[in-house]
Amino acid sequence: MRLLSLATVALSGSWALTGCEGLDLPESGQSSGAAAPAAAGSALKAAEGLTVKGRAPKTGYEREEFGSAWADTDDNGCGTRDDILAKQLDDVSRDSDGCKVLSGVLDPDPYTGTRVTFERGRSKVDIDHLVALSDAWQKGAQKWSDGKRRAFANDPLNLVAADSSTNRSKGDGDTATWLPPNKDYRCDYVAGQVSVKKKYGLWVTEAELGAMKKVLAGCPDQKLVAGGNPTDAPAR
Repeated sequence: MRLLSLATVALSGSWALTGCEGLDLPESGQSSGAAAPAAAGSALKAAEGLTVKGRAPKTGYEREEFGSAWADTDDNGCGTRDDILAKQLDDVSRDSDGCKVLSGVLDPDPYTGTRVTFERGRSKVDIDHLVALSDAWQKGAQKWSDGKRRAFANDPLNLVAADSSTNRSKGDGDTATWLPPNKDYRCDYVAGQVSVKKKYGLWVTEAELGAMKKVLAGCPDQKLVAGGNPTDAPAR
């Protein structure tokens, strides 16, 4: 059994809640006391440097604005979904084409801490965008080029394999409205969102930043995550 860390995800991409009050942040790695100082290179320090603005309207958002789903943006001959499954699952079985992942095991699933099996066609595993595409659209992405949006949607830094039902209950929530039920993964999860927003120049709302800082105050040495793909991708 191996614990999936977000750094591993970057170098290789639940419960719906309303408001920070429901997130129970002080437990398991979060602190309800005085905030620890943000260390250089930490996710907390990076969060403090994010631009804070109100959420823009969702007008014009469509999934297609971020290109065709799971495009082969790294030009390795395989779609992004299969790339992420192959990197993050154990006991992977592929089709004869060398790309299509047929089965595997997510152990543990980062969002629930449980063991989840993947079988193509009956999958209980989704590939989640840490920063949802809709959230990105309302916080800067609607002004991007098509190439930058394609890159964002397929960047391993913003993608994580997770239990499908938990992921779907997240919707397009940000840190202020949703955190993984697995409290041991929350620092990694929030650090990942900060890393993605910093890399792509997305802003955060005031409530979102407050929730990020509250989580990361309990793990002030949590590192900002590097890596992923370039921030522009050609059409495929």
